[in-house]
Amino acid sequence: MFQFFANIFGYVLNFIYQFVNNYGIAMILFTILIKLLMLPFTIKQQKTMKKNVKMQEKIKVLQFKYKNDQEKMSQELMRLYKEEKISPFSGCFTAILQFILLISIFYMVRCPLTYMKKIDTNVIDNHIQQLREAGKTTSAAYPEIDIIREIAFLQEKNPDDQNIEKYRINMDFLGLDLSKVPQQNLGDWTVYIIPILYILSTFVSMKLVSNMQGKDKKKDAVIDVTEQNDKEKSLVASREEEIDPMEQTNKMMSWMMPIMSVSISLVAPLGLALYWLVNNITMIIERIVLNIALKEKED
Repeated sequence: MFQFFANIFGYVLNFIYQFVNNYGIAMILFTILIKLLMLPFTIKQQKTMKKNVKMQEKIKVLQFKYKNDQEKMSQELMRLYKEEKISPFSGCFTAILQFILLISIFYMVRCPLTYMKKIDTNVIDNHIQQLREAGKTTSAAYPEIDIIREIAFLQEKNPDDQNIEKYRINMDFLGLDLSKVPQQNLGDWTVYIIPILYILSTFVSMKLVSNMQGKDKKKDAVIDVTEQNDKEKSLVASREEEIDPMEQTNKMMSWMMPIMSVSISLVAPLGLALYWLVNNITMIIERIVLNIALKEKED
């Protein structure tokens, strides 16, 4: 499945590359295009997130009220979700899409000659073997990146092979070599620039979401406090003193994807980290704009 999507993404990225002739610029434009295609799902996710924040006080009341009756609590929760027209699994679909994108684009960046340039794997394997026989350094994880790096040697070795020119991909972006892998170039400080910027943008994004949810909770609390009876207020106050398992799970899940991405960005070519960095920046802008638009719509 991941190879299928990597193949499709490769067509798109190569189409863009033919116009700009720069892998970094092509990756930026590719990222923006993917974000635009994902926009309907993002809008739906943002709306659902705002609704879920508003439901938290009601959910806490039910969790405390029926904490000794799990079956009854499940029934009441399902009833509440039905009344609010929200699916408790609404975030799963978006999470699955993000995971598919994560792995598929990793495949594409790992094997640009296969998925982007559509070169036969047998031909690629033959040239990898030539590099190894000549004593050139090749990695088991990213042999196609090594071919791109050693294109001058392959052209000298195979002067009559006109197809080798297809291997040429301009991976120089603002002085950074996007074919480099941080784990393989620990002594080169430039390989840390994009991953560090990605990590910083991740924290900014998470802080932004946390602040937005906090404002929604505060606003909702002011509205709901007048609607709650004394018993419900007491239940909410008691419940807030306890650790909410659902909130803890959500916090843990919000950290999992960034941690996974950071880990992969250190062992993958910089082109992948660039995709994630641009994706984070566009996501921050997207969330701010959508939050303003949805707030104006509510008002």
